[in-house]
Amino acid sequence: MTRPMVEAVDVHKRFGHVEVLRGVDMTVMAGEVSCVIGPSGSGKSTFLRCINHLERIDAGEMKVDGHLIGYKMHGGKLHELRESDVAKQRRDIGMVFQRFNLFPHMTAVENVMEAPCTVRRTSRKAARESALGLLERVGLGHRGDAYPTQLSGGQQQRVAIARALAMEPRLMLFDEPTSALDPELVGEVLDVMRELARDGMTMVVVTHEMGFAREVADSLVFMDEGKIVEAGAPREVLSNPQHERTQAFLSKVL
Repeated sequence: MTRPMVEAVDVHKRFGHVEVLRGVDMTVMAGEVSCVIGPSGSGKSTFLRCINHLERIDAGEMKVDGHLIGYKMHGGKLHELRESDVAKQRRDIGMVFQRFNLFPHMTAVENVMEAPCTVRRTSRKAARESALGLLERVGLGHRGDAYPTQLSGGQQQRVAIARALAMEPRLMLFDEPTSALDPELVGEVLDVMRELARDGMTMVVVTHEMGFAREVADSLVFMDEGKIVEAGAPREVLSNPQHERTQAFLSKVL
C-alpha cells in the first residue's frame, strides 16, 4: 500500500510580525510528484524549506515518511531535536535550489562525492564510482573532471541534482530549479526531473514551469498569501481552476 511521504498538518511559520505560512495542510504519497505554484511571496519556498527543517515551523506538524521532522514527541509535547539529529533526518531528503551552490574548487565528480564521503564515510573509491554513475544518469558522464566555471548553468544544475541523489534520498525537493537558467537550458534540467519521476522518486517541486506540472505531476497545489487556495489534478486545475484567485494567477502565466 502506498504510504504518505510528506504530511503537513496546519503548518504555520512567521518571520517577525509577518505570518508567511497560515495553516498549510498537504499530503504527498510515496512515488508521487507534487508541483507547487503561486505568485512570489506566497510562501512556496518557505514551505519547501520547512519540509526538511531548514526553517523551523511555529505551529502544526511536519512528517516525512511517518516521522516528525525537527521534533520529537515527549510527554505529549513537541521538543525540538538537536541540530545533529536533524542533520541525520535530512540525509533522506535531497534538495535542489535555484542557485546551484556547487563548490567552485571541486570538479563535478568531486562535488557529487563530497557528501557521501564526509557524511556517510563512504570510501573515496566507492563514492567516485557512484558519482560517475550519477553524472552519467544526468547526462554528464563525460564532464566529471570539469569545474563549475567550465559548465553551463544547466549542466551545473544537473550536477547539483546528481549531488542530491548521491545520498540516496527517499524524497527530493526542488525550489524553482530552472528559474536561474537561460531559457534554452531549462529543458535539459526538466528532462532529468522527468526521468526521476518515471523512476518513482517522490518529489515536491516549486516551479513556474506549467508544462512540466501538467505533464509530470500527480498533484498541483496553488498557494497565495501563505495558504493553499486550490489543489487537485494538474490538468484539471490548469484547465478549469475553481477559485477566483487561481483563475487570475493562471490568466497571467499561461
